[in-house]
Amino acid sequence: MDIKELQSILTIGETVAVEFKRCGNGIESDTYESVCSFLNRFGGDIFMGALDDGTVLGVPEKAAPDMIKNFISVVSNPALFSPTVYLTPKIITDEAGHTIIHVHVPPSAEVHSYKKVIYDRVDDADVKVTATGAIAQMYIRKQNIFTEKKIYPYATMEDLRLDLLPKVRLMAQNHAGGQHPWTKIDDMQLLKSAGLYGRDIATGEEGFNLAAIMLLGKDDVILNVAPTYVTDALVRKVNVDRYDDREIIKTNLIESYEQLLEFGRKHLPDKFFLEDTINKSLRNTIVREMVSNTLMHREFTSSYTAKFVIEKDQMYVENANRAAKDGWITVENLSPNPKNPYIAAFFRNIGYADQLGSGVQKLFEYSKYYSGRDPQFLESDVFRIIVPLDEAYSYDFALLDGKNGISGTQYADNEIKSAEEATQATTQATQDRNQSLMRLKENETVKSVLKLIEKNPAISQKQIAKTLCLNQNTVKYYIKKMKEIGIIKRVGSSQTGHWEIL
Repeated sequence: MDIKELQSILTIGETVAVEFKRCGNGIESDTYESVCSFLNRFGGDIFMGALDDGTVLGVPEKAAPDMIKNFISVVSNPALFSPTVYLTPKIITDEAGHTIIHVHVPPSAEVHSYKKVIYDRVDDADVKVTATGAIAQMYIRKQNIFTEKKIYPYATMEDLRLDLLPKVRLMAQNHAGGQHPWTKIDDMQLLKSAGLYGRDIATGEEGFNLAAIMLLGKDDVILNVAPTYVTDALVRKVNVDRYDDREIIKTNLIESYEQLLEFGRKHLPDKFFLEDTINKSLRNTIVREMVSNTLMHREFTSSYTAKFVIEKDQMYVENANRAAKDGWITVENLSPNPKNPYIAAFFRNIGYADQLGSGVQKLFEYSKYYSGRDPQFLESDVFRIIVPLDEAYSYDFALLDGKNGISGTQYADNEIKSAEEATQATTQATQDRNQSLMRLKENETVKSVLKLIEKNPAISQKQIAKTLCLNQNTVKYYIKKMKEIGIIKRVGSSQTGHWEIL
């Protein structure tokens, strides 16, 4: 690790994958708790000799070799770590000559405990895990088991809604442009070809799996195998403490999709949007992507209640998740990871979903046209998609040829042909920026951040997150937006500088 990389990490501060330990009097127990939590989550880096805020004090240079020996001795001791782990700490030196011990902890395929206690990493904290359900979810995540493949050997065709299959065949045929293999085979062959019936090579069990039951099962059968399965659809625009409207959906995924889509149509405005001379429903496109994602990628063995919530300034879905990482997802860092590949493939065959990863790109594209702002995707044990709402916002968009495509709110035919039209476009862009500025300033989180900066211009993003009880990534997101739109600016370095409100 070079000096620049080290300085960058110290500046950003502690995260889900970075931990600072002072270790002034030797390596204390909480360092090993961090090792355990990193092993059980996504891995990470520990820097001994640094305070929580990134200030480097260093460890005694002469004591560093013995500290490393003690560290290795502890993590390889089966009486303390179970299972044991092999790590190689390294001594590094910062610009000021301070000695730092750096340990890279890779993610493990096993669940580890330290002194018979299991730890997990939540944001920048190490948390004891004692609940059996949470421990079970950790084992599922570690073993990379697709729980949708669990076989139910006593499930029969009578437990499934076979009356849905004619509709499924027609949808698959229409989505495929007129021809699909499912139209030429019987029901059992269709279920087998979709991966809904098979044999577990490890146990020898043969039968319908969890994917089959969730997609096509009768309601009582679904309740039997997944007693906590539910999607809670809520509208909270007027009565924010309870709800204005609510639907509790417990049926199969095929009909759940339709009911949730209809719920969105009922409570969300549709807006005019022109793409390639075709009027497209932004509302239906956005809700479709959110609903299909929360239905086909959730962890059905979890007791966490999935939600579809519509509020005045945003709507969101959230569901239990088998996370592959922790943090915000963007188009740039998107790494598609199927949670339930059989269910996802079934949805794609009938046109309920597109190829893996395309939904994220669509939401980023169409959310801007619908509300003027980007959506947010949070990958964690609970997966969330948040789409901003603004009923007063309007975006009329005519897509020109790929070479001359124009973005921005404008009323264009094919191209700007005159100085008058160019002036109008500039004026419109200025109005759009002013509207965005007003919307951002009205955001409650932004208001709270501005109050803190006004009181303490030198406050750090980490201190803001801690004071407002927010995830640090959320604070970084709003700080970035505020800088882009011209509400605040940073003067000086990240450690010694300060904020200015413009």
